[in-house]
Formats: sequence, structure tokens, C-alpha cells
Amino acid sequence: MAEFTDGTWTSSDGLELHYRDYPGREDRPPVLCLHGLTRNARDFADLADRLAGEWRVIVPEMRGRGDSEYAKDADSYNPIQYLSDVNLLLEKLGVDRFVSIGTSMGGLMTMLIAMKSPERLAGAALNDIGTRLEREGLDRILSYAGQGRNFPTWVHAARALEESQKIAHPRFDLADWIAMAKRTMTLTSNGRIVFDYDMKIAEAFSKVDFDNQPDLSPALDALARVPVLILRGEVSDLFSEANCGEMMARLGDAEAVTVAGVGHAPLLIEPEAEAAIDRLLAKVA
Repeated sequence: MAEFTDGTWTSSDGLELHYRDYPGREDRPPVLCLHGLTRNARDFADLADRLAGEWRVIVPEMRGRGDSEYAKDADSYNPIQYLSDVNLLLEKLGVDRFVSIGTSMGGLMTMLIAMKSPERLAGAALNDIGTRLEREGLDRILSYAGQGRNFPTWVHAARALEESQKIAHPRFDLADWIAMAKRTMTLTSNGRIVFDYDMKIAEAFSKVDFDNQPDLSPALDALARVPVLILRGEVSDLFSEANCGEMMARLGDAEAVTVAGVGHAPLLIEPEAEAAIDRLLAKVA
């Protein structure tokens, strides 16, 4: 397991937010890992273990997740605010240019970076996210996000995850589901296991008008200037094969990789995902 430094930074509205910083070569742009809606820094632990040393890896936890403070205003749980928070972290660390690897919501943030500050990106990987979010996947996320359940053991927690997310990882066995539970949940002081995020995140998510999605296609014009990897889970219900094809047609020189037997979203520990990320970084280096 690669060593990392735990750090904190302060948001514009006074929240103490947490990040992991894995050391790496200073002659390369760092890799910034941006997690999904209900996830945290542990989602990138395996990827960081593999890249650290050769690449500096910075993994922020968005407000309301993991060891980052919960927001007082639930309406601040939105990608624009998250990006503002991350910009303050990058300013603190003196990072001007980076490779962004974004899973799901983190991929949306990566596209926003491309639209607002394209010169900051040295490369990008979009993990199972596109310019159009499919209603089937959104409805499934809405069905389980924000349920304040708790469990007595990791096996109970794993079984609950399997029940709600088997469609995304149909090949998982019990050990895989326990590992997933430990990525996404935490042990409380009273010995119960709970999801490691503020349940109010789901409230904010449920208010979004997904029938009128913003046009993210301008991000593709900015991304076309740098190495880009698009990862898609073979059975993803959030990122369609058609949308992936549309994005590739506009990006031109990007690489698209389908991760077999996986839905939303690949964990970036799959062999084809690891190899694709290595190819992306080789273009940056």
C-alpha cells in the first residue's frame, strides 16, 4: 500500500475538507482523482497505490463525504460548488496543471474544468460518464441514494449493496461486495456500519431537473486538445454506447474502452481499465 499524506483545506463557506496526497515525480503533472456522487477517496486507493511514485496522485473528498465536513446548506451539494472547493485545494497546493480522472460525477466535474479552464488539463479520463445521462441509471441511483440504513456486520452491509447494485457488478462474489462495502461505508462509534456520506446529498440530487440537462458538448472541443480516455461499463445504464460514440466522433483522437461485465461504474482495477489509464498517462508523460 502506497504511503500518502492526509491533508485538509477550507472551503469558501468555512468547511474543513479532506484530501489524500500520494507523492510522485515532480517533473510530471499530478493526477487529480474526482469521485462519484456518494463515494470518497477510498474509491481511488487501488489506482493510487499503482501510480504513486511515478505520479503524484491527489484525491479530494467532496463536502459531505468521507472525512470532509458536512455542508450546512444542502443546496451546496452540486458540481459547481465542488469544483469551486477543489480549485481552492489546487491553489493551496500550487497545482496549475494536472491530469483529471473523474468517475461519474467526477467526470462531470472534469468536463466543467474543460469548459472553464481548459489550459489546466494535461489529460483526462472520463469513467462511465458522458454528455448525456440516461434516465434509467438516474432513476436507479435515486432509488438507493440517501437511504440512512445501518448494518451490524460487514457481511450484512455487503448483502445490502449486492441487493441494490448487483446490476452494476454482476460478477461480484461475497468478498468483492465486502470490499465494496468498505469503500463506501464506515464503522461508527456505536459499532454500526453506515454509508460514509451525508444523506442530504440525495435530497439535493433529487431536485435536479434531469429532463433539461445542460449542454456539455462544448467540453469536448476543449478536451480534444489533450489526451483523453473514455471508459464505459459494458452494461452501464447511465452512459449509453450511443453517447460514447457521439463523443468519440467529436473528440477525434481520444481512446474509448469498454470494460466487460461491468455497469456503472468501473472501479479502475479491471485489467482493461488499468491498461487504458497507463496508455493515457504515457501520452501525457
